[in-house]
Amino acid sequence: MYEQYYGLRERPFDLTPNPRFLFLTTRHREALSTLQYGISVRKGTIVLLGQAGTGKTTLIQAVLESIRPPLNLAVYLSNPTLTRNEFYELLTAEFGLSGEAASSKARFLLELERGITERHRLRGVTALVIDEAQSLPDELLEEVRLLANIETATEKLFAVVLSGQPELGDRLEQPRLQQLKQRVALRCEIGPLDIRETAAYIAGRIRIAGGNATQVFTRDAVAMIFERSRGIPRTISVICDNALVSGFATDVKPVNKEIVIEVCRDLELRGYRTDDAATALTLRAAADRAASRTSDRRRPAESGPGALLDRRAPVASPPSDSQGEEAAATRLSDTTSSFSLFRNFSKRRGFNRS
Repeated sequence: MYEQYYGLRERPFDLTPNPRFLFLTTRHREALSTLQYGISVRKGTIVLLGQAGTGKTTLIQAVLESIRPPLNLAVYLSNPTLTRNEFYELLTAEFGLSGEAASSKARFLLELERGITERHRLRGVTALVIDEAQSLPDELLEEVRLLANIETATEKLFAVVLSGQPELGDRLEQPRLQQLKQRVALRCEIGPLDIRETAAYIAGRIRIAGGNATQVFTRDAVAMIFERSRGIPRTISVICDNALVSGFATDVKPVNKEIVIEVCRDLELRGYRTDDAATALTLRAAADRAASRTSDRRRPAESGPGALLDRRAPVASPPSDSQGEEAAATRLSDTTSSFSLFRNFSKRRGFNRS
């Protein structure tokens, strides 16, 4: 719809977990390496945690891309809200077992172990990856624990990945699931992006789609996208896609802050209140992390990444909703202007009135 208008080959902000658009922060890279290592050496049970929309499924798809048949076999389960019988029926089909295995657990285990052992002999790996694992009933979590026990006297033969929201970690702390927790060999967690990572995420997706970030979003627009998305990648993509549609419809290129504010109002995304004390600490921490990674130490502190928030400035009292929205937008955009990464984006422009 808007691809040609913005010089793109494809839509860069679709919500499908396409590994081509995988963006790796330090935490995401560590999680990806952990998953790849845990599956390749068959560490047993691996847990991946992250808030909704932080990129867990995209990471998993990237890992699955590297586990290719015929030597390897990885079964991906995206909807774990199943009964026990349905669970084994699905695994029977996905692992290519006989029809009798679906109705007999003994037959299922015999055929599964035989297949895993033969694959191991050929130096292949067998894995079960369960997404949205926080939705697994306790009964199925116990079945998963038992499946992960397939092993020899010297090594594990079967890798099980449980990917879910933080509630999964909370559930593993419950006494009735302590046996499963004790068998978790590797655990990793990913979180929201900071403001620099948000800018890099947007620019990277646009580049992969064949575009130029400076011709698609202004710097102020990117700052506002971060503020309203709270750094959640999925929400960033939703805002960006809607903003591109609105920009195309109103003949605005690049998309500016005003369009982003209007889109977020329609989506009912209020984001951070930049004059709120807790939010100030969040943004200040993001600035400090950015400052610690900046190689240019010659820039004065007041004009560098650490200037995202003035440490000496008092926290103002919250204004009314009607006053606060535009004021917060202006302050956040102004304070991000010194980030070197934002130089990849164009400066603020007004609406095209031609």
